[in-house]
Amino acid sequence: MKRKILFLLGFFFAVTGSLLAQTKIGGVILDNSNQPLPFANVYFKGTSEGTITDENGKFYLESQTAYTQIVVSFVGYATKEITLTKPITLDMKITLAEAQELKEVVLYSGKTSKKNNPAIDILRKIWERRRKNGLKMFKQYNYDKYEKVEFDMNSIDSAFMKSKVFRGMEFIFDHVDTSSVTGKTYLPIFINEALSNVYGDNVINAKKEIVRANKNSGFSNNQQVIAFIKDLYAEYDIYDNYLKFFDKDFVSPLSRTGINVYNYVLADSTFIDKKWCYNIVFYPRRKGELTFKGNFWVNDTTFAIKKISMAASKSANINWVKDIYIEQEFDVLNDSVFLLKRDHMMSDFAISKKEESKGVYGKRTTLFRDYQFDVKKPAEFYAPDVNLYDEQVHDRPDEYWEENRFESLNDDERGVYKMLDTLKTVPKFKRLYSLVATLGSGYYQMGNFDYGPIFSTFGYNDVEGVRLRTGGRTYFGQNDPWRIEGYTAYGFKDNQFKYGISGKWMVNKKNRLIIHGGNRRDIEQIGVSLTATNDVLGRSFASSSLFSNGSNNKLTSINFSTVGFEIEPVKNLTFRSNINYRTLKSASSVFSLDYYNDPNDHSKGVEGFVKQYEFGAQIDYTPRRRTIGYGVERADVDLNYARLYLNFSQGIKGVFNSDFDYQKLQFYYRQPVLVGGFGRLFTTLEAGKIFGDVPLGLMGVIPGNQSYFIIENTYNLLNYYEFVADEYVSLHLEHNFNGKLFSRIPGLRDLNLREIIGIKGVWGTVSEGNKRLNASTLEYRAPEDVYWEYHAGVGNIFKVFRLDFAWRGSYLNLPDANKFTIKGSFGFYF
Repeated sequence: MKRKILFLLGFFFAVTGSLLAQTKIGGVILDNSNQPLPFANVYFKGTSEGTITDENGKFYLESQTAYTQIVVSFVGYATKEITLTKPITLDMKITLAEAQELKEVVLYSGKTSKKNNPAIDILRKIWERRRKNGLKMFKQYNYDKYEKVEFDMNSIDSAFMKSKVFRGMEFIFDHVDTSSVTGKTYLPIFINEALSNVYGDNVINAKKEIVRANKNSGFSNNQQVIAFIKDLYAEYDIYDNYLKFFDKDFVSPLSRTGINVYNYVLADSTFIDKKWCYNIVFYPRRKGELTFKGNFWVNDTTFAIKKISMAASKSANINWVKDIYIEQEFDVLNDSVFLLKRDHMMSDFAISKKEESKGVYGKRTTLFRDYQFDVKKPAEFYAPDVNLYDEQVHDRPDEYWEENRFESLNDDERGVYKMLDTLKTVPKFKRLYSLVATLGSGYYQMGNFDYGPIFSTFGYNDVEGVRLRTGGRTYFGQNDPWRIEGYTAYGFKDNQFKYGISGKWMVNKKNRLIIHGGNRRDIEQIGVSLTATNDVLGRSFASSSLFSNGSNNKLTSINFSTVGFEIEPVKNLTFRSNINYRTLKSASSVFSLDYYNDPNDHSKGVEGFVKQYEFGAQIDYTPRRRTIGYGVERADVDLNYARLYLNFSQGIKGVFNSDFDYQKLQFYYRQPVLVGGFGRLFTTLEAGKIFGDVPLGLMGVIPGNQSYFIIENTYNLLNYYEFVADEYVSLHLEHNFNGKLFSRIPGLRDLNLREIIGIKGVWGTVSEGNKRLNASTLEYRAPEDVYWEYHAGVGNIFKVFRLDFAWRGSYLNLPDANKFTIKGSFGFYF
């Protein structure tokens, strides 16, 4: 997520004649005392085209149709009709007078009652029918879908156009347009179109989308941008209790819990497409919560939504997003079935939520048509493709798009493709784009070679002193079927070179059969994770100790080689197998990995060099994981998926002079859970056991954290090697309330802080055989009485910083026991 945000913001800083609508209006709605009226209705007379004012009473509305009258209404105030004298009026100042009489329906203003409220009575009818409306009414369904996604720089003015940044690229401003939602000028910088067929079966609860065509321009080859787009525009159902946008769970206005966070007002009723509909206005009860303001039209018999428009509350606890606007329209089929016809979403990304701040629009428009029902397909049809990439889908000619688009592009949209393709030939733009891409990915691209990661260039530790690292990887594109990566590092204190090299090759694309191998010789802090991984170029904690507390001299010199393969026969279910060989020895004179040659007869000497051959097999299951790319490496769209991982390792004595026979069994489970609008609970469970006697270098080490920063799945108050175990169970619980509690505290509400609490615990033992084998200077200590600690934190400090306070809960009387610590972390999060 950090890379995605960095890329978007980086582009905004670096690169920061149109088709006009027939009617444009904008301005502010006030009451008699000249105070702005938030959430007032503004619509063109005789239509359902309208909007509501924001928290400052401001509004903007446009239409392709020429209108001469608008209607302004607000609960408790007299409705006002205004005649338009010209097609564009953007400085309107409209004052509403308080109503002298109430209509026959009871209306509410301010905080509305939860009792005797006709709007809530209608809402309850919607809850009762929400699983009986639309596609839920049929056993099977299929339809065609067209989706258009666009990113635009907004708030374009003359001073912005004359900036030196754009010297030599002035032609791009020929494509400036105006937003139909905010009235701001904008410049398109990315556009993507997709045509697909969607199939669903409500009996077996299955759904599948087959993309028939995909076309884009702008930054189409940048993996971070594509991941960013996919993360922003995940599918949602307005009938669900919670709607996920930008990794946040907003309460839907149609949620069963909506009456606790929204005010509802029955504002109007009329015929829409020959159906009598009620209009209900909704707005937040409190500031700072993840809610919307807007209105919806609902049918009076089926209680299905005909149209809904909503915008995220300005005070919602979300970063880098100034506005979110959503609009959905439904068609009526067979007099009673309401089906989604159009879905539009727009987001305004900016560093500040101030009205004048410049930023980037993200817009998605999705159209639906040709619905068919009860056409059954076999269950295997819905099995997701593991790694299907059809080049033809991405290479459709222009004639195909002209014939199959649901709606034609306007002149401006057609010009975007040409403008962006031309822009990429401008040397100055290519330099700016290269800079931003480097910050986003951590790699600097030089032809088909990526230099980096640039953020690992410098490090320091007790053994190597100052450490410099350089490296890179092959990169032909995000769908590369093979990749080679390597690095070399040098320590100025130990005067030694280190290196690592790895290669991967996808032999079969359909089921992602990949073979891999590599070798690494380096200095590292082993035991920083309970569950072992076989990533040959995995991040070494040795180079991260520039910011550490306490001594950091328990480092190991490792020579690790591996070959293996992996296969994904079913989507998100991966099987791996590998053969590893490693040698281990202490890298420090004050730290020992020694073991007795004969644990029952210590007179037979001590050995400090471990040689070990190992065979491994793993099963990795990640349901609902979303990725981008079809090559040998993929990127996660987000981390909000469960993971179950099982690892078995067999050490065999004698192979390549290997020293030990043993078996290791390890289990890892991680699960994020949405807790009813109160944020997310992250649960991590790890368990493992070693069968056989092994020395310290092969033991399970309870991972400590001697840095000043928060490191996932470590214990904040443990030092390295404070506890070891050959049998263990570890449980981490952490809940992020996402500002739910602070939003109810005056004074804290406007800071948009987020509260986090957590508890961690581990139980473990060490066998008598392993104790007898130990000849190191380290005395084995296992958390047999359960070591535990707890923490409380405050996140979103200045939008980028989190601060945690951690307390030790047990083993308080151990020498040098850390009882309290403060740790922090930086990150760009929504």
